[in-house]
Amino acid sequence: MNQYEVTFIIDPVLSGDEIKTTGSTYESLLKDNGCNIVHVHDMGLRQLAYPINKKSSGIYYCIEFSTTAGEVISKVELALRRDERIMRFLTVKLDKYGVKYNEDRRSGKIVAYKKKDKKKPNDAATTVEKKEKVVEEVMVKAPSKVEEE
Repeated sequence: MNQYEVTFIIDPVLSGDEIKTTGSTYESLLKDNGCNIVHVHDMGLRQLAYPINKKSSGIYYCIEFSTTAGEVISKVELALRRDERIMRFLTVKLDKYGVKYNEDRRSGKIVAYKKKDKKKPNDAATTVEKKEKVVEEVMVKAPSKVEEE
């Protein structure tokens, strides 16, 4: 059984209900053609790298599914091409590493983006203390070298 992932960008001008129905339309299309839906990820509104149809943002939607028949892919891609609500799409066949990565990401073992901790006022004090300790260690070691000479 092969595992695939189809990601598509929905036009952001649509209402919230229309966006949900668009996503569920393709989920039901896959189910009707005998696919097993593994995971559905609604990524939400994202900024586009370049304008598409004079729009600079879009709603990303990703469906991960498994199937034995490869004919399903051409049917889904044809439906995506004909749909005016879809700005772009990409279908990818996942290898064993891609499947493992997606499972780990869903389980929380892999975080998409690490949040950077903002420096707290206490952090500055601890760095000053660390610098003072280093200076003390250097001062303690340095005079002994001077006395030897």
